[in-house]
Amino acid sequence: MSQKFLEDGTIVPVTRIIAGPCYVTQKKEYDGGRAIQLAWGEMKDSKLNNAQKGFFSKIFNRGGGYRHLKEFRLPEGDAMYDKLEAGQELGASIFEAGDEVDIQGISKGKGFQGVVRRHGFKGGKKSHGHKDQLRMPGSIGCKGPARVFKGTRMGGQMGNQTATVQGLEVIEINAENNEILVKGAVPGARNGLLFIVADGAFEPIKPEIKIVEEVKIEADKIDIKEEVKEVKEVGQEKAPETVEQEIKTAE
Repeated sequence: MSQKFLEDGTIVPVTRIIAGPCYVTQKKEYDGGRAIQLAWGEMKDSKLNNAQKGFFSKIFNRGGGYRHLKEFRLPEGDAMYDKLEAGQELGASIFEAGDEVDIQGISKGKGFQGVVRRHGFKGGKKSHGHKDQLRMPGSIGCKGPARVFKGTRMGGQMGNQTATVQGLEVIEINAENNEILVKGAVPGARNGLLFIVADGAFEPIKPEIKIVEEVKIEADKIDIKEEVKEVKEVGQEKAPETVEQEIKTAE
């Protein structure tokens, strides 16, 4: 991490990331979409097995290979799939200052931790009569089931898990060294492997509840109009005051 002065004089914390060069190794098509496979981290022939040597030699027509392979699924109709070819190089120049990206990595491992640090428990009382109970988890449920339910928050390993930070802004790009400066912190320790994608790629698919609500509201309006129409038709034989009261009640 470092810091960067902007043009208006404000200072922002940034993370310096080596974003490439990555190479396109495969283009895949699935029933549910398409994907691009990228490779990063050069390796010598002595570190590769025969299968890896054959795979990389067909793509690059040279020796050596790469340590990391990762597939990125593309949405339907994405023009990037047709523009990329196997063996093509991708660097930091594909980003622009001001872009918002999602960054995924492996968080720092913190070993075995208790419930106070791992889950933010309040802990026990500090008064007399509560010896050695300050950072205890407390009750974990009734004894009727005679077992511990899955998902119960208890002490255990903390960190060393896949973590994603969304909506980070790209502050600056150094295309010569394939470096980008991203505002804020990213998951993991130094020299960790990161996956950088467009903003919103890691968001879960949410049901379109709004559309259902709009249809329901429209249906309610139609029913109200029909009720008012019926009241007007029936009210032709009634007194005007009675008809107005029934219309207001229907509305």
